[in-house]
Parts: sequence; C-alpha cells; structure tokens
Amino acid sequence: MTKKNLLGALLVTCLVAASQFAFAHAVLVSSTPKAHGSVHGPSIEVDLKFNSRVDGTRSSLSLVMPGGGVQSLSLGKQAAPNELDAHAQLVPGKYTLRWTALATDGHITRGELPFTVE
Repeated sequence: MTKKNLLGALLVTCLVAASQFAFAHAVLVSSTPKAHGSVHGPSIEVDLKFNSRVDGTRSSLSLVMPGGGVQSLSLGKQAAPNELDAHAQLVPGKYTLRWTALATDGHITRGELPFTVE
C-alpha cells in the first residue's frame, strides 16, 4: 500500500468515526425512578441522565397518572448538561414517566418509564 492510499484510508476511518459522535442521539443511561421500580411517596424526585447534552428548555417530562390522565412536570434547573430533573407529589399507584429529550445535535428522543409509588 502506498503512502497516499494509506493516508486516504486513515482519513476515511477518521471521518467515519467522527460522524458517529456528530449524529449521536441522547440515550438515557440512568433514571430515578428506575424503570419498573418502586419509590416511596408522596415526594418524588425525578432525575434522568443521558449520554450527551440535552436542551433543558426544549425537553419535557410528563406523568401518566393511575387514572389515565396526563400531568406535565416542570423541569428544574439542569444540575448538569446531560440531566433532566423534576419534582412531584404523588399518591400511591402505578405511573408512567414520559420523557422527550432534545439533544444538542438537534435529534429528539423519547421514552417511557413505568414505576410504582408506594
């Protein structure tokens, strides 16, 4: 392999590797409450951590209540650029936390976390 071909192959490899970071979505890496977990109420802290920065002003959290209604949660000030935080007062029952996160690359990711309040 000539130096020119080797340099070209190295350049292509670097561009492919860099594109993986440029087009990454915000992936949830940890949460409180845990998916399918139980927490003690009535005061519940919600903390979602992602693998990349998220835009806290354009992301959202909502709760599907035990009766099926949906309640929006106000996001607190971001403790870190890759976190979304909120607080809720909840009675015992089964809930689903719905989240929408806007990553700084412009991609939106969504998810749901079912949990129980005891």
